Amino acid sequence: MQNLTPAPDGSVADAVPDNWVDTVAPAWARPYLRLSRADRPVGTWLLLLPCWWGLALAMLHDQRAGWYDLWIAVGCAMGAWLMRGAGCTWNDISDRKFDAAVDRTRSRPIPSGQVTVTGAVIWMCAQSVLSLCILLTFNIAAIALGVLALLPVAVYPFAKRFTWWPQVFLGLAFNWGALLAWAAHSGTLHAPAIVLYLAGIAWTLFYDTIYAHQDTEDDALIGIKSTARLFGDKTGAWLRRFLIATVGLMGLAVIFSALPHPSVLAMMLALVGPWAMGWHMTWQLRGLDIDNNAKLLGLFRANRDTGMIPLLFFAAALLV
Repeated sequence: MQNLTPAPDGSVADAVPDNWVDTVAPAWARPYLRLSRADRPVGTWLLLLPCWWGLALAMLHDQRAGWYDLWIAVGCAMGAWLMRGAGCTWNDISDRKFDAAVDRTRSRPIPSGQVTVTGAVIWMCAQSVLSLCILLTFNIAAIALGVLALLPVAVYPFAKRFTWWPQVFLGLAFNWGALLAWAAHSGTLHAPAIVLYLAGIAWTLFYDTIYAHQDTEDDALIGIKSTARLFGDKTGAWLRRFLIATVGLMGLAVIFSALPHPSVLAMMLALVGPWAMGWHMTWQLRGLDIDNNAKLLGLFRANRDTGMIPLLFFAAALLV
């Protein structure tokens, strides 16, 4: 077990080295930005990329794109940053006692005393209100989905207390943007959006199981459940199943999205996306070492690139 005591400057143990929060942000703002995980940006990418997948496949499905879609993409980016921050703040409020008992998390702002619970609640509300302002620029279907998204976000911090599969609840929350962005473009949901959402949940099970292996010893001591603890030495086999589910479901979403398109080339280009994503996930599996926390964190962070790969091919398909 690592001895990760809070740093004198207040930086968080698993933050990106020399990140902008610790080096550039005003000192008064740093604890709140750390609470939002602004010093660990990969989570924002993992929340944002399913939004952009959903938008891209919705445009492919409807065979139309306009300037408003550019705003959807930008709005999703701003909303992902804000709602990831609000969600992480809620998570840290809910988990403050557990975080204080785990080496990797005791340096977070609330257990380390940098931010009070009252201050955290105010910060969470401020981020949520700003996110709501962005959401209200979308259509009614997207607004309704945005409000419904609060349910899995609210439940997730407590899932690890009652199920061995809290990563499913994280997947429900983190991939909701695939539905929201599709609806923001189309005004409604279609079957491919649902299938894409399921693909994202399988992907979340993949990367967050890797991430959760960092805390298995501490989690066992304090009674926290996770897929990492559930799978143990069989993690590699389970990750392969999640890989297959991710690629297969995303491939189906692409096919269903591209069927109305007259170009076979567009469909083939888009299908390369999940195929290439699968190879990147395979590379992660080959480097998996569940006893090496530094390796686990590196593999988890690599999933920003994993999620970017299919997006590039979806964008190429839109140009055909």
